[in-house]
Amino acid sequence: MSNREPADVPTPIDFLTMRDAQEWESKAMLRPYREDFFAVFADELKAIDKPAIRILELGSGPGFLAHHVLSKIPGAQLTLLDYSSAMHELARHRLIDNPGSVTFVERSFKESGWEVGLGQFDAVITNQAVHELRHKRYAAALHAQVKGLLRAGGVYLVADHYFGERAMQNDQLYMSLAEQRSCLESAGFTVSEILVKGGRALYRAT
Repeated sequence: MSNREPADVPTPIDFLTMRDAQEWESKAMLRPYREDFFAVFADELKAIDKPAIRILELGSGPGFLAHHVLSKIPGAQLTLLDYSSAMHELARHRLIDNPGSVTFVERSFKESGWEVGLGQFDAVITNQAVHELRHKRYAAALHAQVKGLLRAGGVYLVADHYFGERAMQNDQLYMSLAEQRSCLESAGFTVSEILVKGGRALYRAT
């Protein structure tokens, strides 16, 4: 019997290339319920009630969520973390009217120590990026690192696809709803499920 850990799930997309980044960008907002999730993200962040709220977005991609958040909370200060310079280039173009509100960090949250030097945040948000760890076994460590970045009273808003009926079918890449909650709780969070729709779930973790 082998004791080796299961292999990571390869990605069919090379986000480091501009061609693949642009192709992903062109299709992403066509996915159903995406705007519903964005609206809930913004509502949850507004409820923190800090005009200059400091937010870290993990796996920020071409800046869709950041653009929505800034449209609803103009004074927000966002740090966008992504490992793809191509995605950051697309985001800079999308957020060109908000130069003083956005800091770009080119770093992979799959690498050890990615969180070092980022400082403390009122909120950490991530949308459809946790599975880009390429195996669900890495998620608990990511959540624990996020907890260390939050100020007292800070909020972690995490949304991703889940494994289950009428949802994703790869149980190595995606967690079930129960696993998603348990994984966040194992990192020391108190967890509330705030939106489940279209095979995706959004949690508030504090």
